[in-house]
Amino acid sequence: MSDAPSPAATSPASAKIPVTVLTGYLGAGKTTLLNRILTENHGRRYAVIVNEFGEIGIDNDLVVGADEEVFEMNNGCVCCTVRGDLIRIMDGLVKRRGKFDAIIVETTGLADPAPVAQTFFVDQDVGEAARLDAVVTVADAKWLTDRLKDAPEARNQIAFADVILLNKSDLVTPAELDLVEGEIRAINPFAKIHRTKDCAVPLDAVLERNAFDLGRILDLEPEFLEAGHHHHHDSEIRSVSARIDGPVNPETFMPWISNLTQVQGPDILRCKGIVAFPGEPKRFVFQGVHMILDGDVQAEWRADEPRVSRVVFIGRNLDAEAIRAGFESCRA
Repeated sequence: MSDAPSPAATSPASAKIPVTVLTGYLGAGKTTLLNRILTENHGRRYAVIVNEFGEIGIDNDLVVGADEEVFEMNNGCVCCTVRGDLIRIMDGLVKRRGKFDAIIVETTGLADPAPVAQTFFVDQDVGEAARLDAVVTVADAKWLTDRLKDAPEARNQIAFADVILLNKSDLVTPAELDLVEGEIRAINPFAKIHRTKDCAVPLDAVLERNAFDLGRILDLEPEFLEAGHHHHHDSEIRSVSARIDGPVNPETFMPWISNLTQVQGPDILRCKGIVAFPGEPKRFVFQGVHMILDGDVQAEWRADEPRVSRVVFIGRNLDAEAIRAGFESCRA
């Protein structure tokens, strides 16, 4: 794939198979959520890919029996050695499309979601047939604060999430729950958060949400991309946002965003943006994972809607002033 944001794959987004990546640290409740998905009477058919770390798998025994197919990859972690298997299994599922409505990938509790998400950008066959609908992270309300201190994987899972289930909320006080949610917001300002007990949440709140599409971002937190809206916290992971009240010059913006992600890609966990181009009636929407970028024009700007260009980056060692200055230099 080229360094610059590429056009959307040839298949219309609506025709692509939606894929939900389900992640969360060990013991947070991922299998509980998956069991709910496989047992509730929702009228949908899901193909499930279950992964766990280690030579001998047990998650397949923990996933209740259902009509859906469960694929277990137990010879390594999805985020590293099993990535090739993920592509192979996805290719196999794509050939059987029509027998299921969507795909769920449950990662090991030690997984970094980045390589899984990248699969939908870097593999052409997968990208043309399937779309990443959302990264859903299950977080343990009682132990998340500790895990954010000693487990980088837990922090990455929060940073990558589009939807977060703050689970086991009954095990902490309301004040403690507010503090934990504040820690989540400091890392990831745009994810939709649901406070849950036993992962009890309406399934339409986590599945087929099209949450990875940045077009929904203002529904999640309308003001999060306002000028100066960012979070200060002790974590090495931070979010940086910027806006321009007007269009940006694509001849300047494209090289800037490409160079930024290529140079700082290892430190950029996620990036998203909606920008206006002069004379273009549609929004240009981009999103990225590390050095992988994808973008295309999407919904038209409404007649009564200000053509405001917005970008957000989540990652480590980000120079907020340099990012904002670079984006400002793209002003049309």
